[in-house]
Amino acid sequence: MLDLFIQTLNVTAPVFAMMFLGLLLRRLGWIDSTFISTASILVFRGTMPTLLFLSILRADLSTALAPALLGYFCLATIASFLMAWGWALWRCPHIDRGVYVQGAFRGNNGIIGLALAASLYGHLGLSLGSVLAGAAILCYNTLSSVILALYSPAARSDVRSILRNIASNPLILGIVLAIPFAYWQVPLPEWLLKSGDYFAQMTLPLALICIGGTLSLSGLRDSGKVALSCSLMKMVSLPLLLTLGAWLLGFRGAELGILFLYFASPTAAASFVMAKAIGSNHQLAAAIIAITTLMAVINTNLGLFVLQWGGWI
Repeated sequence: MLDLFIQTLNVTAPVFAMMFLGLLLRRLGWIDSTFISTASILVFRGTMPTLLFLSILRADLSTALAPALLGYFCLATIASFLMAWGWALWRCPHIDRGVYVQGAFRGNNGIIGLALAASLYGHLGLSLGSVLAGAAILCYNTLSSVILALYSPAARSDVRSILRNIASNPLILGIVLAIPFAYWQVPLPEWLLKSGDYFAQMTLPLALICIGGTLSLSGLRDSGKVALSCSLMKMVSLPLLLTLGAWLLGFRGAELGILFLYFASPTAAASFVMAKAIGSNHQLAAAIIAITTLMAVINTNLGLFVLQWGGWI
């Protein structure tokens, strides 16, 4: 149990460190709102699509293609999206519903979920987790584009505009472009891959620094109740329901363990980047990311302990 707690802390602590660095740099005046806006655009349009492309490109599809697992995860993601939306209609102000729903269903699977899956299950966890992360990010960005377009004051919400936003989303394009390269194992020059790695490695530091630079005590206070409600749904209600559903359907072992880790991952940093890019309440998005990341240290260990105690993983 202690080893598992340390593993989780080793993944989440650097996330907090980079957030705190962003807060510190903003207080020192080394970064400002102009930097945060520019860096967020760079992450959304450049570094994060490159990171997703390279992650899918290097996934072991022959090992990781599990249709039942992928199918359940996608259906569970859609179900969590609809449950979060239904709850937001009742509990959340209209203008913040898009950010609320995105924060409640969208997990940080590409960083925290994948790291924990690889730590627990080695090569199998890395392969299964990479492909599952690709499917997750495709679902997340499609559904997030829809919900943010519906509730963002700066976005048009007619069907044609929503479809255009989905088709032109750089994160979705990065995944879609990677699939044929990964499936047919198209070789790319080593210098190009290395350059892509350099560019992609800026993604998480830049995104987290921008989140930290946006956080403030007044912002956390203003969005406290809404952010906490969203965080409890993301880290308690939905992981419990979705993991129970997977258990009832017969998933066991590494598959059930990885599903739980992905359902219980904190809200993705990309949710802040997308909210910022589309003119939604990015302060609320930043608060949700901070709270869910803190909660992940507790709920991930507790959930894995229960699953191991029951002999299911």
